[in-house]
Amino acid sequence: MTSIFETALGEDFSRLHPMMRRRFGVGLEAGYGCVGTGVMRRIRRGPWWTVPFLQLGKVRNILIPDHGDDVAFTVQNFPYLDPYGRETVTFVREYSIRSAPSRFDATMILSGGRIVDYLGTHQHLAVDLELEALPDGSLHLRSGAQRFHEGRVSFHFPMLFSGRADLRESFDDEAGVFRIRMEVHNAFFGFLFGYEGEFTCEFPPATDAPQRLKPLRHEQRV
Repeated sequence: MTSIFETALGEDFSRLHPMMRRRFGVGLEAGYGCVGTGVMRRIRRGPWWTVPFLQLGKVRNILIPDHGDDVAFTVQNFPYLDPYGRETVTFVREYSIRSAPSRFDATMILSGGRIVDYLGTHQHLAVDLELEALPDGSLHLRSGAQRFHEGRVSFHFPMLFSGRADLRESFDDEAGVFRIRMEVHNAFFGFLFGYEGEFTCEFPPATDAPQRLKPLRHEQRV
């Protein structure tokens, strides 16, 4: 039962910790999802002048301008078939920072042997992801080229106006939790946003994602 992540990683998928293989084994053929619940020990953002950039990203659930310590969060990964017949996996994170939760929306597909990550409620940004299984069984993810799609408009998004994500996720056998650390940097503005935390997972049966986790619009272009 091969997930889109196992296909993208190839033989390196077997180097992941068994619990990481289960977490990133989510897929239609596997028939299950992954619901993580935990705490972000720290959510940071860049200097005050990065806030407008983050606020703009929040409009479509692409970036989060909030910050805090010991913030409760959930991450929900469910497989489904999108309107174009592509197997898709949701990566929706919700944070209880203010009275109204902040939310980050991402949906991932496999295209040309690589993972393409659509960001936001309307899949405006398509981002290439580079995945690497590290010797300790953790997963290293880095974002690459980005494209913007809206109506007839489509272009490579200038990295001057965006950020590159660097994420590492692992499983701690002693504590029995997944650990995650991520930072987003911009070539001009520098550090924009980051977090680190821990969570546990449940793996419910699933061959479709709840409607509330799906984007409001699906984009065919990658």
